[in-house]
Amino acid sequence: MRRFALLTSLLLAAAVALAPAAAQERRVPTPGELRLSFAPVVRQVAPAVVNVYAAKVVQNRNPLFDDPIFRRFFGIPGEGTQVQRSLGSGVIVDPAGLVVTNVHVIEGADDIKVALADKREFEADVVLKDKRSDLAVMRLRDSRERFPALELANSDALQVGDIVLAIGNPFGVGQTVTHGIVSAVARTQVGITDYQFFIQTDAAINPGNSGGALVDLSGKLVGINTAIFSRSGGSQGVGFAIPSNMVRVVVASARTGSHAVRRPWLGAKLQTVTPDIAESMGLKRPAGALVASVARGGPAAEAGLRPGDVIVSVDSQDVEDPNAFEYRFATKPLGSVARLGVLRAGRELSVTVALRAAPEAARDEVTITGRSPLSGATVANLSPALADELQLDNADAGVVIVDVAEGSYASNLGFRRGDIVVALNGRNVASTHELARLAEQRTRTWRITVRRGGQQISAVFTL
Repeated sequence: MRRFALLTSLLLAAAVALAPAAAQERRVPTPGELRLSFAPVVRQVAPAVVNVYAAKVVQNRNPLFDDPIFRRFFGIPGEGTQVQRSLGSGVIVDPAGLVVTNVHVIEGADDIKVALADKREFEADVVLKDKRSDLAVMRLRDSRERFPALELANSDALQVGDIVLAIGNPFGVGQTVTHGIVSAVARTQVGITDYQFFIQTDAAINPGNSGGALVDLSGKLVGINTAIFSRSGGSQGVGFAIPSNMVRVVVASARTGSHAVRRPWLGAKLQTVTPDIAESMGLKRPAGALVASVARGGPAAEAGLRPGDVIVSVDSQDVEDPNAFEYRFATKPLGSVARLGVLRAGRELSVTVALRAAPEAARDEVTITGRSPLSGATVANLSPALADELQLDNADAGVVIVDVAEGSYASNLGFRRGDIVVALNGRNVASTHELARLAEQRTRTWRITVRRGGQQISAVFTL
């Protein structure tokens, strides 16, 4: 009986202890508990997020229009024009009216308008375009007022799982806010820009969000939304943003009035450490950036880097692959030094590299016209800076293709950005103006020699 009484007492005590918990699970929430909201952050940042409208006039052009006999014989009328429009988003990053967006939003635009959250519209001038990062900086025209602007956060402080908000103008429906978490902080195998180092988020990002803001819960800009991974064209929970630390570098160059971003130059060619390479070198795992070659007279050579070295860190920040290294190195300030962690023959070394820009020369860009296989190609004089930008091996002189117009002879015949034009019809090419003069020859047969990926290719075309 005593045992029964004791057991009964214990059961009653447990029931009393569990009763509040059970009641709490079913309690009606109070109004205060239902008002958790991102609204204060949105009110703070929304005025600095803008819509970007870009328009360009394009020619309905066929290369055969260049031949007057063809036009006369077939009675083809003159060229027509049409206006192409694109829609994206942007972020005001300076109260003086500097706006950041993606290059692909405004590429080739003849007219750009920026619409603020309060419906006002301003014409905008492009201050700087950096294709390597897909970032462009514009300035609002004819305005002396102070605009609401977002402060740039330190994107390196982001962690996977942090909550972020994406703000932009998807599908042109108007300013829209979505939320999610940071899914990854260093995506390097995306294939969008030269600098493969992105913040990945599951916040809904759709067409039209490009150039918009990714902000943290303190209202600071942590990234510029730039792309989505989608099989349907809509958001599937995989969006990518350019980190604010890269945005900071581009904006700083724009503020100085520069038309190009000056970044540190390593002067070395890097490649991925594969599992086979890691095993052959005795590395614990396939990580880091393998030095494949070192340019004479560059910072890497001066610092003592050698082919076969594996760079594993930049200023104590780990480097998983060449893309991660390039981002870390490119966001360092010029004029100082960076300490690289290096593995050499099984030993760990620390190498100090001077942070200076690659030597630049007059590019003298020229677009080739007329009836030659290179018609429609824009070429420039090579320099160490341009070779670094195009990621060319040991190339610091010559003439290189920097752009190819869609539908042109050059495009249709397979020429592409980064091709170095060595000779045309048996004549060596030393400058862009010399190439343009050689391309004006009146001939049907063209012999062209180009260097691509370290290999020299010769081809004959009949036009």
